[in-house]
Amino acid sequence: MSECGRDSMPDLVLASSSPRRKALLRSLGLDFAVTPPTGVDEQTEGGDPTDAIVSVAVQKSRAVAGDLDEGLVIGADTAVLLDGKILGKPKDEADARGMLGALCGREHVVITGVCVFDAARELKAYGARETEVTMASYEEWAIEMYLASGEYRGKAGSYAIQGIGALLTQGIVGSYSNVVGFPVEILDELFGRLGYSIWNFVL
Repeated sequence: MSECGRDSMPDLVLASSSPRRKALLRSLGLDFAVTPPTGVDEQTEGGDPTDAIVSVAVQKSRAVAGDLDEGLVIGADTAVLLDGKILGKPKDEADARGMLGALCGREHVVITGVCVFDAARELKAYGARETEVTMASYEEWAIEMYLASGEYRGKAGSYAIQGIGALLTQGIVGSYSNVVGFPVEILDELFGRLGYSIWNFVL
């Protein structure tokens, strides 16, 4: 594992436009560029759910790394799993209403796949984290109030645990940052597989 100083390390690139992922990485003291991937099929239906989610994360990081000579590109994809079915981002308010109704009073699993792609060496390391979330037994009026806030937009499972959506949840078992959209604790493991330590990139 490299013990070189920060100046000798490759640049970090986040392959995501998610403000939540950007905030989580910045909370670790990381300096990175942001390049949202294009042309990535985020379809996660069929096959093993975790494999499908990780596959999307790999595609995101590879799509950005393909345009770089060097750099470590971090890609991620998050989804909610309920009764073996993946709940992604809602298409519209009606879709979000259906998801929130299905989740009410029940347990589900939040899965985030993460991939770190070394552009210079064309090597990748990837993995996933799962967190169990129990939703509160909220009433229909609570769903309508939440939908009116607009916070559900662009959120896997149609809620944000770091925002007003916390009022819809009862508890979690596992990584909180995973539910937000990026399990920060997986980074050192993935960097280590590529011969780096995340500590070399902390400001």
